[in-house]
Amino acid sequence: MKKSYLKNYAKLIVRQGINIQKGQNVVIVADLDQPEFISYLVEECYKCHARSVEVKWNYQPLTKLHYRYKSIEALTEVPKYVLEREEYYVKTNPAMIYILSADPDGLQGINHKKLAEVNQKLYPIMKPYRDARENKYQWCIAGVPSYGWAKKVFPHLTKKKAYESLWEAILKTSRALNDNPMKAWEEHNRNLKQKMDYLNSLQLVSLHYQNSLGTDFTVGLLDGVKWEAGSEIALGTNIVYNPNIPSEECFTSPNKNEMNGVVYSSKPLSYQNQLIEDFYLVFKDGKVVEVHAKKNEELLKQMISMDEGASRLGEVALVPFDSPINQSGILFYNTLYDENASCHLALGVGFTNLVDNYENYKLEELYDKGINNSMIHVDFMIGTKDLSIVGKTKNGKEITIFKDGNWAF
Repeated sequence: MKKSYLKNYAKLIVRQGINIQKGQNVVIVADLDQPEFISYLVEECYKCHARSVEVKWNYQPLTKLHYRYKSIEALTEVPKYVLEREEYYVKTNPAMIYILSADPDGLQGINHKKLAEVNQKLYPIMKPYRDARENKYQWCIAGVPSYGWAKKVFPHLTKKKAYESLWEAILKTSRALNDNPMKAWEEHNRNLKQKMDYLNSLQLVSLHYQNSLGTDFTVGLLDGVKWEAGSEIALGTNIVYNPNIPSEECFTSPNKNEMNGVVYSSKPLSYQNQLIEDFYLVFKDGKVVEVHAKKNEELLKQMISMDEGASRLGEVALVPFDSPINQSGILFYNTLYDENASCHLALGVGFTNLVDNYENYKLEELYDKGINNSMIHVDFMIGTKDLSIVGKTKNGKEITIFKDGNWAF
């Protein structure tokens, strides 16, 4: 892939994604697959007058080794310097860039019960630091290829060709192949905002989903909780940023206690770098009461048992079936991309910043209003070409939101 495209992509992530401010610190979290691209990101941050840029590396083979040989006690021991670093992040509020490149099958064979137990033990230790920064900083998630990921997406191509093809697909779906990616994203944000504003004007109280897979599902929505799309604004600032590159969704957080019916997945779910395939969930009074999957059913059951909120929804998101990502015909095996090809739901924590005047409430008060709270947030795809979504308004009027998989307005 041409370096000019990669550098423009890095510029898009830094300037449109996190919209870095002069003198701000930046933390980049990435795998060891793309050191050259990460160097472009770091350089772009400094060109935008970042004060400091820290890179935190992950590597799947090392993760598997740690979980094979270390005890749960050792894995959950949090050194003092780690807590001091988290305190430093609370004080300095760095912008965060998360670069995804992991092999979807990269953790195959890992003891996922051990992984879940470690996460459950670490969560209450790290949660106070995360809560202290909630909604207050810019962040952006974007993808770059790895050879393992590329071969998963394009199994019939050579290693090199698959890698180049995945780069092209990522750049195209991220609008980074445009002559002016920044301008393309400004226009895209405006288009998403128009749909978001219309949804907010309807004052919907519920959505009813149906399709030929068997989905027949109703979800209640919360009064005073808005729809969001595209760009966001960090709390206490005027800094506008794009947390997801790419993004095609309009989303909201539903009433955690009002979900009933059955929902079928339309694409595989990558969870803990393992694939859960051909599954469906049955909800009653907001909670998953039954799950079935042809592949990795036990992992799915474990996921919804992580805590009380893991079996409830934190997000409903609307994405047209004719979105650019779906039109590509590519199954990315990566939630960031596949969720933007399809309407989706998310199990786990909801978005507190969608509550009107959320800055005037404590986090627990926002959860008490009906926003779900959990240690997980896992998106799974439900959109199909025949998906119908009918919304009901406060006055009982029914309005078709989606017809044949696409916007009905």
